[in-house]
Amino acid sequence: MTAEFDQLVAEFEAFQARIHNVDDRFEQLAGMSSELASLEVSSSSPDRSVTVVAGPGGSVLDIRLTEDALRLGAQRLGATIMSTLQDALADAARQQAGIVQEYAGDEAPVLDQVLETQAEVLGVPVEELREKVRPRGDENSDDGDDGDDGDDGEPPVLRDSFSVRSGTDHSSGDSYLRNLSDDEED
Repeated sequence: MTAEFDQLVAEFEAFQARIHNVDDRFEQLAGMSSELASLEVSSSSPDRSVTVVAGPGGSVLDIRLTEDALRLGAQRLGATIMSTLQDALADAARQQAGIVQEYAGDEAPVLDQVLETQAEVLGVPVEELREKVRPRGDENSDDGDDGDDGDDGEPPVLRDSFSVRSGTDHSSGDSYLRNLSDDEED
């Protein structure tokens, strides 16, 4: 009877350990979900006249233009916005894949797949892209290319600039951008 009892106790303890492991996984998933939801990546054009803030899943959270950007002309401004937008979205995808990779471990090579795809599309070596993935806990690092002053993780609001933040009222800059596209359609 003692051997049977010991067997039952061992099975019960193994069952409790599996339940504990499932609880740990749910906690990890909640942490990953929270990190992904708060992801914001900022990218600025080389002349710093355009800044785009991208979020998870390809979302565009903000576009900031300086007065200098408005003097670029419709074609150059459009090209600058598109280039900066692509940079921000690609960086956000890398950061998002990095977060998922940290939680998934070696079970799923998510980050490698994203980096390989971007390397092929952008014509950039995988290792160069890998260097741009910030380690977890370093989201606010000042890497020198996003206008961040290193104090609060947010790029500084540039003097003589305006922002078109998604979900906000239309600004004069938003009107200007709408007028640009209206002018091109005529």
